[in-house]
Amino acid sequence: MINCSYGNGLRLAHKEEYKKVIIQTAESLSKRYNPVTGSIESWNYRKAWNDTTEWFFPVIIDNMMNLELLFEATRFSGNKKYEDIAIQHAMTTMKNHYRSDYSSYHVVDYDTLTGKVLDKATCQGFTDESSWSRGQSWGLYGFVVCYRYTQDPQYLAFAENIANFLLSNHNLPEDMIPYWDYNAPDPGLVAEWKYDPSKYPEILRDASAAAIMSSALFELAAFSQTNGTLYREAASKILSSLESPEYFNSSKNKYFILDHCVGSLPHGAEIDKPLVYADYYFLEAALRQKGHNRFIENEYKFNKL
Repeated sequence: MINCSYGNGLRLAHKEEYKKVIIQTAESLSKRYNPVTGSIESWNYRKAWNDTTEWFFPVIIDNMMNLELLFEATRFSGNKKYEDIAIQHAMTTMKNHYRSDYSSYHVVDYDTLTGKVLDKATCQGFTDESSWSRGQSWGLYGFVVCYRYTQDPQYLAFAENIANFLLSNHNLPEDMIPYWDYNAPDPGLVAEWKYDPSKYPEILRDASAAAIMSSALFELAAFSQTNGTLYREAASKILSSLESPEYFNSSKNKYFILDHCVGSLPHGAEIDKPLVYADYYFLEAALRQKGHNRFIENEYKFNKL
């Protein structure tokens, strides 16, 4: 909410007064960090989708998108605390959120006294062991950002592994707009469905997952030493699909650009609707494609000042 608004206002319009907003927001966010768990708490105490499992310190993969704000706050304030939190959160996420194939859980719950993992789940996806598509894109984007700021090769390698998992996924459709969960078409998981399949007999797509992935792949292509062309071509193909009449429907969606997103199908929320973050990352991806090298290089140079 802050970096995408005030951060861009500073980066593009050079509104120096926005630095204070970014630093204050980072300070507020840092209060949700727990050194025992080594991560930033996403939600307060709540129960899982089954209304039985308790989550005491739930951390969602979406949190990877907040790290850019922390890196920026360190750059503006000189206070290394924010960067240190971002790095530790990323390391904890690498350790606990990801499976051996580089797919990610949505939620990991921690014991705040010991730091032990209590539960791994997928709240907005198909099943706990499935790969909720927008979550996979959040993680990809977040680790690319971590590499941008730190130049630590382990983040680049990790981002490439996530990208390779997504691009080689056997359920990725031909137009490269993911299903709302990469495992939703797998018949072997039917017994674990969290929703009534009769309500949504069609396996829905999530254009927001595609837009985020496209933008992340454009930046990853600029950093990759071996797969730059592959990632750039994939990002362009995704963008081309999003620009097609199937998804780009501004006349139907009066205040939005893209159609066919899924907020949370298990919760019956924002199903096959436009979502604001789909539009945001679609525009970012389009800018990165239009002036790919110049846009990425300028963005990178600015963030390293």
